[in-house]
Amino acid sequence: MTLRKIAGLGALLSLVTPGLAMADEVVLNSGDTAWMIVATAFVLFMTIPGLALFYSGMVRSKNVLSVMMQCFAITGLISILWVVYGYSLTFDTTGMEQGVVNFNSFIGGLSKAFLSGLNTSSLVYAVPESVFITFQMTFAIITPALIVGAFAERMKFSAMLIFMAVWFTLVYAPIAHMVWSGNGGLMWDWGVLDFAGGTVVHINAGIAGLVACLVLGKRKGYPTTPMAPHNLGYTLVGAAMLWIGWFGFNAGSAVAANGTAGMAMLVTQIATAAAALGWMFAEWLTHGKPSALGIASGVVAGLVAITPAAGTAGPMGALIIGLVAGVVCYFCATSLKRKLGYDDSLDAFGVHGIGGIVGALLTGVFAAPALGGFGTVEDIGAQLFTQFKGVAFTVAYTAIVTYVILKVLDVVIGLRVNEEAESVGLDLAEHNERGYNL
Repeated sequence: MTLRKIAGLGALLSLVTPGLAMADEVVLNSGDTAWMIVATAFVLFMTIPGLALFYSGMVRSKNVLSVMMQCFAITGLISILWVVYGYSLTFDTTGMEQGVVNFNSFIGGLSKAFLSGLNTSSLVYAVPESVFITFQMTFAIITPALIVGAFAERMKFSAMLIFMAVWFTLVYAPIAHMVWSGNGGLMWDWGVLDFAGGTVVHINAGIAGLVACLVLGKRKGYPTTPMAPHNLGYTLVGAAMLWIGWFGFNAGSAVAANGTAGMAMLVTQIATAAAALGWMFAEWLTHGKPSALGIASGVVAGLVAITPAAGTAGPMGALIIGLVAGVVCYFCATSLKRKLGYDDSLDAFGVHGIGGIVGALLTGVFAAPALGGFGTVEDIGAQLFTQFKGVAFTVAYTAIVTYVILKVLDVVIGLRVNEEAESVGLDLAEHNERGYNL
């Protein structure tokens, strides 16, 4: 199996069905299985409680429960949709043929709906298909949950649930299929490298978040009214959980306990540390003091940026990717946001969208063995163009479809809470609860 085949999760799908697994004489590997079960738990840990704490600490105290509730509700909703049809739409390869662009290049079929055909003998590589299904489910869960940060403190809970269900169906599943489904997938055939989700997860969620915050409009009083984070302790704890959980995200994407997983773990640590320091020093030089919120944001920026490159970049490539992401995301989440005036509440676009773009592009550079990478890239310029094409397609597709979904929902049920509810806070207005009873 070539390095190109293991450079992205799409390679797995050629072996999803039990029949193919048997044909290739794949046997269960207990070590790989044990690692993938742990990695799966790590990725779920990233959303609940990691992302829930990271985001809830950054909102005002009157909205702390609403953000946590959204993360938990999305976890439940996407889990069920994944079982019903999401896994099939993403990983069914029926009708796909390398080099041929057809309907199935964009979306999978329904032969695996309701996990049809799954049994205890089904294998993906050397691990049970049930483990792979759950692992991929956790990716599908965290992607829409990331969008919450862009429209925090102002979207109806009911509208959020419907939006996430439709967005998962029309945006996440098709993009994941195009990138990861193997031969015949649109971006797979283009040669786009995305080891663990820079395009599928982070650019996808970041662009959707930007569109969402623009469609909903600014929070009442933004930017003149102070809206400081109410509990940065939550945010730092959440960032730490994300950092730890991300080893499952990236190293788990090797779907084996092997050298690729080990290198993915190492480069994830290096890039994250570099980005945290890059953001911290950029802020220090700009504002005179480093902040706890800044270093936590830098951590996430580094994690995001190394994600697409985790299976192909070497240690020094990871160092550069992390430093660039930390500095670029800092300026985009601060100076650029202020200049353009959009209200991306918790910087979902500034960190995930921008970090994902930086990482996706630099993957094309540092996957080259000539620069210490472990990919098969010989022509860096050509691969960089391929990465750019993948980024551009994802940005355009996600932006357009997300905009249409939001505008239709706004007409049908309304997206935003009323001014009174926003003033009182979503905890009381939407859930009749308080995060703090003093």
